Amino acid sequence: SIRCVIDNRLINMRPILLKGHERSITVVKFNYDGDLLFTCSKDHVPSMWRAEDGDRIGTFNGHKGTIWDLDVDRFSRRVLTASADATVRLWDCETGECIRNFPHRGPVRGVAFAEGSQMYASISDPFVEHNAQISVYDIPENDDPENYPETPRLEIDLPKMPDGKRVNPTNIVWLNMNEALFVTFDNGSIRLYDPVTGEELEEIFPHEKKINRVSFNRDKTLFITSSADFTSKLYDVVDLEHLKTYKTDRPVNDAVISEHKDHILLGGGQEAMSVTTTAGKVGKFETRFFHLVYEEEFGTVKGHFGPINALDINPNGLSYASGAEDGYVRLHFFDKSYLDMKDPVPEVDEEEEKKENDKDED
Repeated sequence: SIRCVIDNRLINMRPILLKGHERSITVVKFNYDGDLLFTCSKDHVPSMWRAEDGDRIGTFNGHKGTIWDLDVDRFSRRVLTASADATVRLWDCETGECIRNFPHRGPVRGVAFAEGSQMYASISDPFVEHNAQISVYDIPENDDPENYPETPRLEIDLPKMPDGKRVNPTNIVWLNMNEALFVTFDNGSIRLYDPVTGEELEEIFPHEKKINRVSFNRDKTLFITSSADFTSKLYDVVDLEHLKTYKTDRPVNDAVISEHKDHILLGGGQEAMSVTTTAGKVGKFETRFFHLVYEEEFGTVKGHFGPINALDINPNGLSYASGAEDGYVRLHFFDKSYLDMKDPVPEVDEEEEKKENDKDED
């Protein structure tokens, strides 16, 4: 077991080390039911694991480049992967067979099933004379995949800014009822697009530097960003109101919102290139636990030998997975004392103190 410090108490958490990738991890994601864990890395082969014991169920073979993103549909029937080989592949989750290959114009950074899983959206990087793009493809589940249209139903071109700089998309998510496409960018901005017309609906600037990752709670009422500017920010989805900021001393690569507690998990570290220039303490790259409301860090879980690139909490709230630059995925099962832990309520503490004082005075 690994010792982690939570609220200054040592807690034993049992991690399972998933050794299935040869290069750094890019994505870890639980399915909707929380019984499967999907992982991707720079080694071209996404993997699927059993979430309860970390057994590898199988792999999805066929890509020729880094897998930057993965999404699985609501019922774990189909899987989408986005790769640097400039394709998105659609897979049968049960057999691991590639159902369809969708060529793009540049390396594909992100992919997401629409609600209902009848279409998907992807974001691709600029390549030679082609601009970065947002694309929406139809993939009706009851149709023969051979008959899926080759071309996207919608393409949104992302040309250079007036100053000649390129702004590239980093993540894409469908909002509730497929009302809008939510896209984050490497200049720290977030834009909403109409998925039918492609019109830009709104733009906000939560960060000054690149937004590495964004993740939503299950109802898609809150989202949290992770940025290279050392912060993570919590926002309300409906009016895009900024609620909380979680500050660290290094770039944040991923952050997730716990469904069962008012906690946020953050992972990050310096860029892989600069890691060797710092004093190397063993496994010092940690997942940080923050109070969602109070913005305070209250715990850390160490163990990785490189910056943490990806995090996800199991929807059942009993475990979480982290994937790092060291090529390992660690599946951590929360210890009973964490699961039973009550969050502090400052007002209650103050009242108790007051009672104590009153007693003393009497």
